[in-house]
Amino acid sequence: MKHFLLLTVISLLFWSCHEQKDFSTVDPVNWKKRAIKDVSVLDSLEQGTTYLSVYSEIYSLSEHRTHDLTATISLRNTHRSDSVFLTKAEYFNTEGDLIRTYFTDPIYLKPMETVEIVIDEIDKEGGTGGNFIFDWVVQPNSSEPLFEAVMISTSGQQGLSFTTVGKRLKLSLIHISEPTRRYAIS
Repeated sequence: MKHFLLLTVISLLFWSCHEQKDFSTVDPVNWKKRAIKDVSVLDSLEQGTTYLSVYSEIYSLSEHRTHDLTATISLRNTHRSDSVFLTKAEYFNTEGDLIRTYFTDPIYLKPMETVEIVIDEIDKEGGTGGNFIFDWVVQPNSSEPLFEAVMISTSGQQGLSFTTVGKRLKLSLIHISEPTRRYAIS
């Protein structure tokens, strides 16, 4: 009985000290359940791209000390009666390297619906300059989706939180000299 109790205590201590590598979300979204069956319906709709800055960590006191943060990324349909369609959600790190893509098939959000992606505090892959790119499609003359992030960290009685809001990107063609073409994001 003593050995069993000792083994149980050691197992519990080992399990509680083990750093979990499986980065999860608070309420995992079943992206496949939201997948659009007939993507041809998207052809006649208005397309857009939104950039959202997300911080996995921020500097404190100097460039050599950082605080880890939990980030909640909200994907919001702001229209009362039309669905919004998301064709891509990509997460990049400070260096601009793709960390992960959240779904492969276009998905929908019902009118006024919000879906969240949570970047756990132990997930530092994004770094101090992480960001998302969202590609989306809406009905013509419809409201655009809203993308926001809330970053938070608590330690003892100290708390830190702040938000960021997505910015729509527009791609425009700039002719420098033919046949050279350059693209600029405005």
